[in-house]
Amino acid sequence: MRFAAVVARMWLACACLAQEMPVPVFGTTVVDNGGLRGTIYYLKPSTGVLPDNFHRFQPKGTIYTRSLNVTPRFFKEGFPGVTKRVEWFAIDYEGKFWIEKAGEYRFALTSDDGSLLYIDDVLLVINDGVHPPRTREGLVKLARGVHTLRVPYFQGPRESVALVLEVAGEGESLRVFSMDEFTPPPSN
Repeated sequence: MRFAAVVARMWLACACLAQEMPVPVFGTTVVDNGGLRGTIYYLKPSTGVLPDNFHRFQPKGTIYTRSLNVTPRFFKEGFPGVTKRVEWFAIDYEGKFWIEKAGEYRFALTSDDGSLLYIDDVLLVINDGVHPPRTREGLVKLARGVHTLRVPYFQGPRESVALVLEVAGEGESLRVFSMDEFTPPPSN
């Protein structure tokens, strides 16, 4: 009887903790013109790298997000809001962001599986292929003003999933890139 009570308390504690922790998602179907727009595509099983372009694929849906912050996790935990499909799909995120202070910026892209980062149509970070969660970084000088960002991502075979984009200005520590932080100032 004592063992059963301990197990019940442990289960209840875990359940309460799980309810308090938000489940990271790849996006929502609610349109957000100030965020990143992700177009979803299905891939053939055994796809090993991101497609050269998505124009030959039929889009399966669109999602929106203000940040890419799906930390490494079991692959069935990170897909709410995307699709019922849990492997062999891609999301091509695009958006515009504002740089207030010109300078050199470091971007870090963590993914499982493949991902790329383009800033102003220039490939900055290559993290492609089927692999466990890993991080790749790139540096870029950015002028004050509007810039474009594109992050194509794909989920291959099961087990784990991750997609996190981080940024740091000169002398700063990396933090999750959020469109809320990189919005243009209000016009006068």
